[in-house]
Amino acid sequence: MGLTSLIKLGILNLSINHLTGIIPANIGNLESIETLDLSLNKLSGSIPQSMVSLTFLNHLNLSYNNLSGKIPTGNQFQTFIDPSIYEGNPSLSGCPLPTGCQDNEGAPQVPSGDGGENDDSKLEKLQFFISFVIGFCAGFWGVFGTLALKRSWRYAYFHFLDKVKDAVLDFVSAIGTYLQKRS
Repeated sequence: MGLTSLIKLGILNLSINHLTGIIPANIGNLESIETLDLSLNKLSGSIPQSMVSLTFLNHLNLSYNNLSGKIPTGNQFQTFIDPSIYEGNPSLSGCPLPTGCQDNEGAPQVPSGDGGENDDSKLEKLQFFISFVIGFCAGFWGVFGTLALKRSWRYAYFHFLDKVKDAVLDFVSAIGTYLQKRS
């Protein structure tokens, strides 16, 4: 299938196309794919193991085909915990389907919310907060520090604010007068 040579393909939706045959073994070549929908076709055979190398894949739908065998585990497949994406494939087994998931071998780890984050995640959060604080301080002092140090800019800034305030008050007053005359 020439489709698997489109390595920069981001979205592939071939649902409801009456496709038959197997999912190509080299589908893992679609290294940039983010969305893959092969639902509501007549595909058979097993899900190729090469699909675990699709690390950008965040949406998958293989429902209502004739797929069989065990669902691959590893990489992105650990995140696909919704059984509906495999629904309608009676010969398919493995997690997250109820059939073949009793042994918990290769079962997807669902985040428990206990705060058990890895070091990379903590480092990213720390970097985010540090850059946020630095950006806020630079922006704040870039504006207000300048106003504090430059008297002419400070006068011009507050004169501008007074003009804006007066214009808003005049507008509100005019609206109020207009509404009183209409009553």
